[in-house]
Amino acid sequence: MTENELAKIIVDKAYHIHKQLGPGLLESVYENILVHELKKANLQIARQVPIQFRYDDIVFEDAFRADIIVENKVLIELKSIDAISSVHFKQTLTYIKLMNLKLGLLINFNEAYIQKGIRRVANGMPEEFS
Repeated sequence: MTENELAKIIVDKAYHIHKQLGPGLLESVYENILVHELKKANLQIARQVPIQFRYDDIVFEDAFRADIIVENKVLIELKSIDAISSVHFKQTLTYIKLMNLKLGLLINFNEAYIQKGIRRVANGMPEEFS
């Protein structure tokens, strides 16, 4: 399955979760539910994955944790905050670059309309879904 095909499934699951529960819950609640829904779709999921990277001769064993990685292709960074800022977008972009991934999704469940809370973060891919 391609990154775009996975992203469409992820966005659909996020939409249905938000439609049923709405905004206002803790990030961890949305994470648990999204992982559950993606597993029901028979997708390979890893959550709270410690990410290692090297800079020069320094190895960072646990530099950051990826909220969710789907099929080793798409990173999902979850939020439940008032508003996504540019730092969240940049953080997600850095994460996918360090992991050599092509696509990340930044999802803020604390929006009245989930469509406003989903940002596609591409690394060497078109910015829009094809």
